[in-house]
Amino acid sequence: MEKIKSNSDHEHGYGLYVLVWLALVTLTGLTAAVAGINFGKLSIVVALLIAIVKSYLVLTEFMHLKTEERTFRIFIFVALFFILISLTLLFTDYSFYTR
Repeated sequence: MEKIKSNSDHEHGYGLYVLVWLALVTLTGLTAAVAGINFGKLSIVVALLIAIVKSYLVLTEFMHLKTEERTFRIFIFVALFFILISLTLLFTDYSFYTR
């Protein structure tokens, strides 16, 4: 029988939360700075890459996905995979109509 995990098994100090928060604030500032720079067709890609990093930080630290069971993590990654497919199809379709 598997031992049920308690909250004390996953505890870490506030220092990690502060570092993640500072990273999120920095990435938000970077997003605002990059919005003023014209990268051409790469503008959306750069914005999405920054958003992916921010999402990863929120999912792993604030939502404690790092400490969840394997089954739950698989469901999250399947959902993210289908979002990735949807975005790929959206931008592929969009690129054909903007020529």
